[in-house]
Parts: sequence; C-alpha cells; structure tokens
Amino acid sequence: MQTYAGLAVERGDHLAMAYRLYEGKEHASSYWKYRISPSDHLIQKVLNFLEKQMGHPFELAVDVGCGSGQGTLQLAKHFSSVVGTDVSPAQLEMALQHAKEPNITYRRCVAEELPLADSSVDLMTAMSAFHWFDRPRFLQEAHRVLKPSGCLALLNYTIDMQLSYPDCCSHALNQVCKEFYAALLPYRSGHLGASSIEIYREAFESISYPDKEWQECVWVERPMPLCSYMGLVESFSSYQALLRDDPQKATALSQDIRQRLMSIMRVTSVETEVVVAVKYFYLLACKPEEA
Repeated sequence: MQTYAGLAVERGDHLAMAYRLYEGKEHASSYWKYRISPSDHLIQKVLNFLEKQMGHPFELAVDVGCGSGQGTLQLAKHFSSVVGTDVSPAQLEMALQHAKEPNITYRRCVAEELPLADSSVDLMTAMSAFHWFDRPRFLQEAHRVLKPSGCLALLNYTIDMQLSYPDCCSHALNQVCKEFYAALLPYRSGHLGASSIEIYREAFESISYPDKEWQECVWVERPMPLCSYMGLVESFSSYQALLRDDPQKATALSQDIRQRLMSIMRVTSVETEVVVAVKYFYLLACKPEEA
C-alpha cells in the first residue's frame, strides 16, 4: 500500500525530489478505510514460495511502501518480526493506530534506501507499491537486504474491477464501471504507462534470479458495500488527480456513477452489499544462495 514514488531521491530525510502521493491525513484515513490488501489465499502463495526456498521459521518480513498497514498486518502472524516502511508520516500514523501486534514496527524512509542490514530479510513485499518506486534502485536495495534464499514479492491489482449483485444484470453494472474507469484514464500518471502490469512484467524479466514466478491473472472476490467500492476507486491516483484538477467534475462523476449503479441494482442505499472481483498479478523471486 505505497504512498510515494522515489525518483532521484536524495539521501537522508530530505524528500523534496521524491514523487509522492497519498500523503495527506484525510487521504491516509480514506486509504485505511477503502484500500484492499491481498487475500489470505494470495499471501499463502507467497508464504508457500518462501517456505520452499528457506523453510521455517520465518524471522523478518519487510513491507515496503506499507501505507496504512493493511498488508503489514497480514504478515505479522507468520513472522517473528515485521517492519513496515513508508515515506508518509500521515500514512504511518494511521498504520500505528491499527498495529496492535507487538511484533510490528514502522519506519519512515524511502523504498530505495532501507535502514536494514545486508542479508537480513527473509521476505520483502511491496503491495500495490512497486510501480511508484525508482524501480532499478529498489531492486538493487532488495538484493542487498535479502538473505540468501530470501524472497521478494511484488503484488498489485488492476483498476478494471467487476461488480455483481443478485438478480441484476452484471453486464449493465460493469458497463457503468468501465465508463468510470475510462473517465479517469486521462488523469492516470504518465509514470505508470498504459498498464502497470507491463511495469511488473518488465521487472520480472529484468531480475536475474533463476528461481522466480510470474502470475498475471488471479481473480479475488470481495463483498463490500457499494459505497466502499466507490471509495476504493476514489482512492486511486487518477481520481485524486481529477479531484485536484476539477473538484466539481470529480464529485459529479462519482455521484453520476453511484446513482446509475444503484438504479441498475434497484436499490436506494449505498450501503447495499455488492461483490467486487479484483484482478491481481504478482511477481515472486528468490535470491540465490551464492549471491
């Protein structure tokens, strides 16, 4: 759950050169409330890959670009200690409010300069974060801090989520959703290119580790109120860019989409639960023993 992109970042706490998003307190609160984290099923795939490489016990996991800490919390039950890192004080403050597990700590730092010893980390994750990093520098840093046989896991999901609701035409629902995503496309960061999948695929191909795995399409269904689906889309960088550029247009767009979805569903409450299908993709890579 990352909140910045580290591009040409200077050393130390001076972050003026970083490409940074999602840092305000209001957005951090929205991020915690609406942003989704990988399912237990996906986390288990990561753990299975790690176990195959180095076995138990799992000692240290680092969740880079942790944002408000949803993914960090998922790791805590599997590792002796977990460190979440992010550049945003507001996001880390939100994460700390929900970090009840004693084995979680949070550190403020950029993704490309982690305050961790060489060869000290069993698992490094970045959940919906890697695309904002200075990617070559981050991959070098991951190589530095991972133990031999330690693993890197980069996970993300696409914006083209699909809705379903009982006794309702899914095609009609998702046509409205597609219009929502299309309206946001002009506000997508040029840094991301046409598709973030391409960013992750290129990273997969660039990693020289012999033991690695690429999965491009894993659908995960999540029940949530319609208002949470709207909040999720509104938390994306493209909607936030529209909101900054033209608040009235952004608000009108959301209101129109919400009303059209409710009309198709024949409901009057935004608290009505829908099922949201989310398309995940991920990259897993194991640092070789001899590295």
